[in-house]
Amino acid sequence: MKQKSVAKHGHHQEGNHEEGAGIDRQLHDPVADRLIPLEPLDLGKIKSIDDLVRAMSKTAFTGRQLGEAADVLEAMARDQECFVVMTLAGAMTVAKQGLVVAELIDRGIVNAIVSTGALMAHGLVEATGRAHFRHNPEFSDEQLYEAGYNRVYDTLEPEQNLDDVERVMAAVFGGWDSDEVMCSYKLNRAIGAHLAKRAKGERGILKSAYGKNVPVFVPAFSDSELGLDFALTNRERDKQAKPRFRFDPFEDLEHFAATLLSQKRLGIFTIGGGVPRNWSQQFGPFIELRHRRGGEDLPLKRYHYGLRICPEPVYWGGLSGSPYSEAVSWGKFVPPAEGGKFGEVFVDATVGLPLIVAAVLERLNKKPAAKKTVKQIAGKK
Repeated sequence: MKQKSVAKHGHHQEGNHEEGAGIDRQLHDPVADRLIPLEPLDLGKIKSIDDLVRAMSKTAFTGRQLGEAADVLEAMARDQECFVVMTLAGAMTVAKQGLVVAELIDRGIVNAIVSTGALMAHGLVEATGRAHFRHNPEFSDEQLYEAGYNRVYDTLEPEQNLDDVERVMAAVFGGWDSDEVMCSYKLNRAIGAHLAKRAKGERGILKSAYGKNVPVFVPAFSDSELGLDFALTNRERDKQAKPRFRFDPFEDLEHFAATLLSQKRLGIFTIGGGVPRNWSQQFGPFIELRHRRGGEDLPLKRYHYGLRICPEPVYWGGLSGSPYSEAVSWGKFVPPAEGGKFGEVFVDATVGLPLIVAAVLERLNKKPAAKKTVKQIAGKK
């Protein structure tokens, strides 16, 4: 019969556990192992949002994620050579988060936006002085349809609002030179210019972006009210025997890539997931393919910083829920071992976004970040 191999002092030798047997553990001292202790969240010591968020970083679960995420955003904001791309998906402007994004632009923290078209269209509602409304669950969706109220979960977007958006778009299209090929960042800049002239008393993402020369890209442009307005405009131009407007989404891709290539370091701040996240993250693979397949002499740039707020679980296998560690394998992000700094918060963005941004703005107000050196590639129109 084979005897068990037992080391001195009664400890099983490493690698010789049989039948799932345990071992006599050698208990470590966590202080000697330099483990970081947690601290109780003492509300009596909380005097500001930043105090709360810092205290949460010393707790556990999503609270700790949120606190650590604020540190990542602060690092991006203070890094003078970091160009920050913010990606937006979900109904953030319907959920009244538009001014949080506008504040990030106005403060110079965010240097480019990649968004769904719907989010920009609903943001135009705010910028034109219209409102969204709380849904009364006593009314059925059939009744809402008949009354012209479009429902987004617990919030209503009156169809009349979108008619107002169409009037803004008509004014912008009316001033567009049909010889100029359109793309989303050029069109969004034209909308921002229109708002800067007409919406004097209102704030909004596109208006702030225009004022700060921040490009706003909408990769899936046709999947939005703005895209439908473009299509309807071309149909009207057909009736009037006018030349159609031409739209080339690859001008967006080339402008985005050229802008990011000119930066020293890159950061990405993602709300939700979807097309905006993937389109922004594929910058790294695009540059690699241009180098490897196209023979271009290019630096293989990746994102140094990443912060995402999204409750989508990873186990569905979709991009929206995938962690940054997965994106490292695609050549999209600098791994932590090489200096990458990331934060991931699995919470509704209407909770996480305002808390994180408010905390970071408090920190910057106490000790302002140095002004960034941001290189933007000049575009037409």
